[in-house]
Amino acid sequence: MPIEIRQARVTDLDAVARLFDDYRRFYHAASNLALATAFIGERLRGQDSVILMARDGDGVALGFTQLFPSFSSVGCTRIFVLNDLYVAESCRGRGVGRALLAAARSRAQEVGAARLVLETAVDNRAAQVLYESFGFEREAGFLAYALSVA
Repeated sequence: MPIEIRQARVTDLDAVARLFDDYRRFYHAASNLALATAFIGERLRGQDSVILMARDGDGVALGFTQLFPSFSSVGCTRIFVLNDLYVAESCRGRGVGRALLAAARSRAQEVGAARLVLETAVDNRAAQVLYESFGFEREAGFLAYALSVA
């Protein structure tokens, strides 16, 4: 199956939003296609993230990854936070996730980013295996914290 990866455009909103809604459901959020469409639409129109989309030879959306630009204060360099990576359930095991990771790495290199960083759920073993086989290294010296402010 040939996989085409390209940066999503506003014209891809419906396809990316459906995948994004599935991604959110994977992480136990309630399905809300209107919310997913609004969120992804804001990202695409505002160009404040990079959304890379995978399609097959027939143009069917297979998956996406979303990168948020950030910076490393200690390294004084640009980085990307790979915030989302999702492959449609029916397309898993076909190399789509790996192709999206390769495209994300290429994009980061194109803009001079020093690295890609990501987090995944402790129980998402399939993702961990993919990331580690791709060369991501598990952080050992840091803990992740979150503070709700809403």
